[in-house]
Amino acid sequence: MAQNQKPIAAESQIFSLGRVLQSLREEDNVDILIETTISYLKEQFDLKLIWIALYDRLNHILFGKGGFTPGNDTTVLQQRVVLSPGDLSEQVVIEQRPLAVADLRAENRAEEWQELARKYNIQGTIFLPIRYKDRCLGVVLLGSELWGYLLGGEDKAKLSIILGELGAKLYQSEINLQHQQIKRLDEPLIKLLERVQTLNNLEPRLEAVVQATHKFVSPNRTNIYWFEREGRYFKRRVSNQSKRIGDTNNQQAAGITVQELSEFYYALSVNQIVSIGEARSSLKSNFTGKLLQRLQVRSLLAAPIICQKDLLGFLAVEANEARIWTEAETNFLKSAAGLISLVAPTESMESTINQVQLDSQLTSQVAQAIYSDRDLEEILRNCAAKVLQRLGATWFLLLQYNPEQNNYQFIYQSQLINRRCLTFSLDALKEVDSQLLQRATVAVGIENFEEDLRFFNWRSPLVENNVRSLLISNCAARHAPETLLIIAHETNRAWTTLEKELLQIVAQQIGAIVRQWQLQANTQQQQQILQTFQQCFRITEQAYATAEVEEKHLERTALQQIASLLGCPLAILLSWSPGQRVAEIIPGVIANNRFAIALDTPILIQTEVLIQWALATDGLLTLSVDDLPPDTKKWLNGIDIGQILVMALRTSPDYQPTGVVLMADNSERRWSKQSIITTENLVCQLAWSRRWLQITESLESTTKELQQLNWYKHRRLEDIQRTTTLLLGQIHDLGVPATEQAQMRFYQLLRQLDRTTASICGLLKLEQWQLVFSCETMPIASLFKRSLERIDNLIKQQKLWVSVHGLGQSIGIQESEQSGLVQPTQKTTIAIAGDIVKIELILHELLLGACHRSPTGGRIDIWCRRLDQRFLEVSITDNGIIDAQLLQELHPDTPKDLLAFSNLNQPPGLHLLICQNLMQKLGGELQIYQLPDNRVVSRLLLPFHLMLK
Repeated sequence: MAQNQKPIAAESQIFSLGRVLQSLREEDNVDILIETTISYLKEQFDLKLIWIALYDRLNHILFGKGGFTPGNDTTVLQQRVVLSPGDLSEQVVIEQRPLAVADLRAENRAEEWQELARKYNIQGTIFLPIRYKDRCLGVVLLGSELWGYLLGGEDKAKLSIILGELGAKLYQSEINLQHQQIKRLDEPLIKLLERVQTLNNLEPRLEAVVQATHKFVSPNRTNIYWFEREGRYFKRRVSNQSKRIGDTNNQQAAGITVQELSEFYYALSVNQIVSIGEARSSLKSNFTGKLLQRLQVRSLLAAPIICQKDLLGFLAVEANEARIWTEAETNFLKSAAGLISLVAPTESMESTINQVQLDSQLTSQVAQAIYSDRDLEEILRNCAAKVLQRLGATWFLLLQYNPEQNNYQFIYQSQLINRRCLTFSLDALKEVDSQLLQRATVAVGIENFEEDLRFFNWRSPLVENNVRSLLISNCAARHAPETLLIIAHETNRAWTTLEKELLQIVAQQIGAIVRQWQLQANTQQQQQILQTFQQCFRITEQAYATAEVEEKHLERTALQQIASLLGCPLAILLSWSPGQRVAEIIPGVIANNRFAIALDTPILIQTEVLIQWALATDGLLTLSVDDLPPDTKKWLNGIDIGQILVMALRTSPDYQPTGVVLMADNSERRWSKQSIITTENLVCQLAWSRRWLQITESLESTTKELQQLNWYKHRRLEDIQRTTTLLLGQIHDLGVPATEQAQMRFYQLLRQLDRTTASICGLLKLEQWQLVFSCETMPIASLFKRSLERIDNLIKQQKLWVSVHGLGQSIGIQESEQSGLVQPTQKTTIAIAGDIVKIELILHELLLGACHRSPTGGRIDIWCRRLDQRFLEVSITDNGIIDAQLLQELHPDTPKDLLAFSNLNQPPGLHLLICQNLMQKLGGELQIYQLPDNRVVSRLLLPFHLMLK
């Protein structure tokens, strides 16, 4: 049998590692686990420094649990290291991987170890994390006298195994501790619940909660503070030191106002636990200091007591030393506060039921009032009295948005005796406040207007009138806030959810009443608009009768009607006639000197920006006085002029505007859509009425002139006819000349004079005041011959070349070398039918115009062709120059603006227009246009007649 061999070094290390692992697996005490690990490290590694610390995640601190130093310095080994950014220890904790330092003495990132390292000459150092499942549980520090000390591969493996097992045991220990705490939390809570169930009143129940909480948490003091809504402060209601409640220190902490510790209050209002302990706080640092100083403590844990979304108070545990509150303590406090919120309503159950019944009666009475015959004033007065009494408020305010003024105005208000009415208006809401009211399902409460940022632009006027808190509700839920109901109080106070819900219901009912009232108001406004239109029509009817008596009567009266409808203090008209360069100011309404303008200022139409803006806009243009240039402000200089409306007097896009209506009000004025539409209609009506009045005046004037001209020419023709008849009589009396040739000429001239006299007699008898159309026929060649004979002298003077084309084989045309006239070579069968005299005059007018346009030596062509069985087309072309504007105005589809300057108001355009109108009456047509080669064409359509040979 062989002798037992001594174990080799490797086997010895394995055995040692196995024993340590076995010890770690079988041990549950954390201190023994750490001591076992330290002993193994001292045995297996040549180290001068060993330190093991556990990591506190909540406070980010390492707690020293032991180790080894040459001098056995326990103070250093038990130290707490607060981790800071940049520290080596924090880097190991966060990254969870080992970190080596060549010389600990020179490492500034581990200042807490530098003094010890210099003392014991510790250089190479390794920081290792104790981790389990990606969770850092602590840190191990190993230091050596060797510079740059590093572990070998085998040592790393052993150390990894040991620290892995240690991490698993520490993690399990932490889990077990949490389980133990949970079990400990259940038992006292069950006992507390059983205790509360045996008590009848709220006060002993609160005392039981305080006692159980104080026993579980073991603070210096445990208190329940109750929230007083009137005044917004917390009053201490129950304390574990109730026997010494009269002490000075306790008396100082008996009440906490919301104003001095607003963040603490708002945190509790949203059901948030406030925790203030060592090195951490759930509040901002400035509020933390105030709260601790107010309660004269160093640590605080407070849980809100909330019932139906309303804060009733809070349960607080207070400590005189810096303390870290555990999760179990926090959960117990939260559970105890929740238990209070369950039992608290039973104290006022009967009064709550009565209040709900009264609220139901209030809302039903308001609803009944909607369908009653009582007027709005009485309904609101009764409702306001009940609501103010129910909510204990000071003011009952009903506001309506005025789009024309862009503000909210009080349409009804009621207040307590000896409180003054609010006589101001409130600015339009900011977008965020408007959205808040549109989305809100209950009334929005403001507890302290001086601290709350909501409705900030209303703060100044309301606070100046002693409004400190309010409830505001949109009277049309889910719609833009146009009607608002506000309940205001002159002191800071909190509003319950029940109060918010009650006001929301009342506001919806009042909203229905206001909408009904608005419908009636709209009906009245529509009636006013109708009356205004009727008045405008009457004004138009009266304008013709009063135009001679009072100048600009139509414009002034219409401006007064527009100003009355809009309720604006200034309405004027910038007026001009077509072709004028300067506009005249016609004042309609100027309410006072603050809206006065410089009426005598000449206003150039082309350079006045206000006029040009209006002419470029279709409809009303809204402007601010700040938009105007300095030149405009020189005459539009009223000191209260702020908002401006302008609109051109335009009847049709084809007609020139003849003025601009200007209306103005103060800078706060806003114009509603209905006002804009109505004003546009009234201005259009004014434009048409003014246009037809001007047209009527113009036509009356023209008619008078034409009547005078017709009378004058007719009397002259009568005189000429009388003289001619007398001369003919004298010629007959003288007898016939002696020679045969003279006799023939004498009789020829005598026949011509007889025909002329006869035609003059017919003209005087039949066409004194109207045209009479006869029906005759004449060969077309004869018509051309007679027309060209009349302009023969003009043709010779300008050396014009005249040609007639297209008369066909039945007509031969030759031109005289001396005169340029056309001569028929044979009889024609083509003729025209109608009033030959008038057709001949029209053709003469067209030939005359062609001659005047044509240059010297130019050419005039007359084209004739049979168009169909009814019409013969005659076209006269020349190379003259004609005004393009005249051609456009002569086109039959071009609108004729009787008030604008036109080429048709004077010859030659006037003569051509007369010819066009005559041709229409004769059953033909006259067109004048220009060809692409710039030749001018005068095209006649004449009634066609075929004559027998």
